[in-house]
Amino acid sequence: MINRRSSLLPYDNQDRRNVNQDGLTDFFRDIGAIHSIDTLAFVCIGTDRSTGDALGPLTGSGLAAYGLPHIIGTMDFPCDAHNLHERIPKIADHLQVIAIDACLGRHHTVGLYSIGATPLFPALSVGGRFPGVGNYSIAAIVNENGPKPYWTLQTTSLHTVMKMSQDIVQAVVQGLGILK
Repeated sequence: MINRRSSLLPYDNQDRRNVNQDGLTDFFRDIGAIHSIDTLAFVCIGTDRSTGDALGPLTGSGLAAYGLPHIIGTMDFPCDAHNLHERIPKIADHLQVIAIDACLGRHHTVGLYSIGATPLFPALSVGGRFPGVGNYSIAAIVNENGPKPYWTLQTTSLHTVMKMSQDIVQAVVQGLGILK
């Protein structure tokens, strides 16, 4: 269940693309053309204990404010390394999982979103070893990778993370045509 794949998007051949917010909105339009909102589950991975890794729970809380039915990972109840293995198997098999997490990248990619119709591998940039999550995935590139990735996430600008989280929420809302 964790790494089910969908093969309906034009860029689903295990390739990932780095896009800006407009590309992210188009990504959700493509998903919305295939799946109804009630069949989508958003797994927003991260913790509220690290500025760089707070993107997931911030995004989950933002999506929950719009009343989306299947949100895993919010500021109140993060989906992180401590409970990911318990929470993911509880997602109903009929749901299409969209995994969202922060990541580190190259200097010129900071502020972009790595998207794909592929699973996301949480904590990869800090040496974590978790199974792939999702049919679709978004990795928000919040900072530049360096020799101490864990420290880099800890000291990433909260402003950058909050803006990117808000951009993801707006891309979901616009791309899926959600009205509030």
